Amino acid sequence: MAVTAADVKKLRDATGVGPAECKKVLTETDGDFDKAVKVLKEKGLAAAAKRADRATNQGRVSVKVKDNAAVLVELATETDFVARNPEFIALGETIADKALDEGCSETDEKLAGMVKDLATKIRENMSLKRIKVVKASANQRLASYVHGDGAIGVVVSVSADKPEVFAEEEAQAFVFSLAMHVAAFNPVAMSSAGVDPALLSDQEEIFRKQVEADEKLKDKPAKVLDGILKGKLNKYLADVCFLDQSYIKNDKITVKQALAEAGKRFGAVFTIDEYVNFRVGG
Repeated sequence: MAVTAADVKKLRDATGVGPAECKKVLTETDGDFDKAVKVLKEKGLAAAAKRADRATNQGRVSVKVKDNAAVLVELATETDFVARNPEFIALGETIADKALDEGCSETDEKLAGMVKDLATKIRENMSLKRIKVVKASANQRLASYVHGDGAIGVVVSVSADKPEVFAEEEAQAFVFSLAMHVAAFNPVAMSSAGVDPALLSDQEEIFRKQVEADEKLKDKPAKVLDGILKGKLNKYLADVCFLDQSYIKNDKITVKQALAEAGKRFGAVFTIDEYVNFRVGG
């Protein structure tokens, strides 16, 4: 059976494979479209399997908020070129929509299949790295922020003892500013109580060695050195803990103080209940 240009175009549109390969497979399958699609898919899956060990350090974060729920999705790939591909971006958005509608908090066979189909078409290793669903109660407000190119995606959940204040645009803007803050300052924990003990121990050891190596401090008594070490640790915690960081909109106050000031302004008590911070490759 003769293979026409229209046949090649149809197969190419359906699979995304180049025209030469489409023509070759159509010739091999005697023009059987369904069989040709199957052959190309099998070839693509085989190639994808060979690529599976290649690092996927690039990608994009998609965030969706609807009613009382939000979802964050990190779709990973090998190159920043593919991370900017419209089909790759659209896939992340589609997965986020499905995860939000269906309440998916982890990759399932259906979602993995969608990623594999695009990986086969684009011929680059991809993975659905992580999904997180955040749900809000009646007294909570969700805000999201995505950094321009999708490298960072944040969702923050804030509660108020008088949730009616969230109907005010200024209160909504305040919650949004907290999501922006997380994107900008990348806190490792809400407060010092949430810092990983191993991380804190490693940091303490670094500071201890710095103090011991400082010639200006070598004759200082142990009590003074311990005080210097404690001061360094406290400054570190203030730098990495959300509530203790300098607030993005006013670096003269902490986030904790910004919450208190907002509470006075709106006549309510605000509490940050949760934040989720997806950073590509993180």
